Amino acid sequence: MTRRDDTSEALVPPRPADDAPALAAALERFATVTAVGAPGDVDVAYATTETPVGEVVLALTDRGLVRVAYTDFADGLDGVLERLARRVSPRVVHAPARLDAVRREIEEYFAGARTRFDVPLDWQLVDGFGRRILEATAAIPFGETSTYGAVAAAIGVPGGARAAGNALGANPLPIVVPCHRILAAGGRLGGYTGGTDRKEALLAVEGVLPGRLA
Repeated sequence: MTRRDDTSEALVPPRPADDAPALAAALERFATVTAVGAPGDVDVAYATTETPVGEVVLALTDRGLVRVAYTDFADGLDGVLERLARRVSPRVVHAPARLDAVRREIEEYFAGARTRFDVPLDWQLVDGFGRRILEATAAIPFGETSTYGAVAAAIGVPGGARAAGNALGANPLPIVVPCHRILAAGGRLGGYTGGTDRKEALLAVEGVLPGRLA
């Protein structure tokens, strides 16, 4: 490893396999419903928050943070919520107050006041090899980096750099599980699901690269 120098809700029903009108109706509901439900009505609470690297959506279950996603990637917010409804629970609710602690940790990280996240994590969107890679990645300290090959070797899979890269590319918890700290061999930047500009910016926050966010 290399050390650096120096009140609304929206309930989303499950998506029928080939029912586009039903999906459109579901998306309209989570965009327009504005009554706060009882805690028992919520399996996944979500909120969006602005960061120096763009807007992200945060999703929380009773186990912990289950999803962090850049809203300008893939299918955007609608796509993130749809997949949460299909893979976690159809009871996905827009409940910003329930994400206050998570949003505060994100803000503190970008302000330079936090070097580790304390929010509990819900790993249910990843398992097997991918989860082992991400857990090893989560242990890399703020301001340090590793490589795809090294993180694969750390979980007992020498020669698994490519597979590690695929697992990191599917990270459901970017920023919090710091896949941006994993570089390609020779110190090259490598890829990043949110785009390499974001990877550079996150490394700059941690003092690994020159200050992109100053």
